[in-house]
Amino acid sequence: MNKRALRADILLLLTAGIWGFGFVAQSSGMDYVGPFTYNGIRFILGSLSLLPLIFFQKARRKTGAEPAQVPPGTGRGRTFRMTFIAGSVLFLAVALQQLGIIFTTVGNAGFITGFYVVLTPVFGIFLGKKTGLPTWVGMIFALGGLYFIFMAGNFKSINPGDIITVISAVFWACHILVIDRLVRHIDPLVLSSGQFAWCGIYSFIAAVVLEPFVGSWARVLAPDFALQQWQTLAGLIRTILDGGPYSGLFSAALPILYGGLASVGIAYTLQVVAQKDAPPAHATIILCLEGAFAAFGGIWLRGERLTPFSLAGFALMLCGMIITQWEMIWGKKNVSVSGSRNSPAYPEHDGGT
Repeated sequence: MNKRALRADILLLLTAGIWGFGFVAQSSGMDYVGPFTYNGIRFILGSLSLLPLIFFQKARRKTGAEPAQVPPGTGRGRTFRMTFIAGSVLFLAVALQQLGIIFTTVGNAGFITGFYVVLTPVFGIFLGKKTGLPTWVGMIFALGGLYFIFMAGNFKSINPGDIITVISAVFWACHILVIDRLVRHIDPLVLSSGQFAWCGIYSFIAAVVLEPFVGSWARVLAPDFALQQWQTLAGLIRTILDGGPYSGLFSAALPILYGGLASVGIAYTLQVVAQKDAPPAHATIILCLEGAFAAFGGIWLRGERLTPFSLAGFALMLCGMIITQWEMIWGKKNVSVSGSRNSPAYPEHDGGT
């Protein structure tokens, strides 16, 4: 392995780690602020964090140092529509993911979200895309992994957060297919920044309209659940306007900044740099380790326990994701849409997104 490929692999491993620990930030942030408030702040920060990179690339293209990635003539109206569509689907995915993390563990959220890798090529069939045998073999492994994660040694009940996170994975898969179509007509960085901005706006609206009812809804869904005493967006704004100190805002600053700047701006930049030199097989496998980093972060920073059932489920899910990407790993071109973030059509799913 040459030095450039080795450096790229290290950067991709760091990217996967940042995205994996992003699930820890998502969980920790809700110790202080509501789920939609957290998403609203971090996605606006994420959108803004990509602007320097956008301006940098624009300057390089003007000097001819970097070729344009999209056809000329993409007007503002078209950009507005594309980012709006992508941001709408992204909001549904991240909102459900964040709600799921209220109930489930960080490790479960990380690996269950990875189910989108398996779902994407399956959904692509309905759009005329092709897929092969590895997709179906990977699906069997992933479904087996979900079974063990759902049971976790308790056959009497299933964690509602796991179910909600599975639904979010469906929207993550839809998001990839949407991005796959839109990214051919718009700069990927502009699309990413725009969709993050729309997701942040949607999240703030949901924070005002829905967040006051999330606690009651959560107790109905899981009566024994001990809800975090977070601050809603409305309560937070009132506290700030009244001039009263809210220590929770400062406590929430680290997970919010991590989710908005590290998971989006830093990790996305590292991915762009690394994938210029990384072999596709390396990138695909390394980025599938995001769930493993999430599980490790949950154990280390959130005190979560890993049961034998969960461990078996995580292992099967990881195998399923890698098997699904087998044709990409071995360089075959008969699969049109990949579920992997290694696909150039996929800017960033959250990290946990």
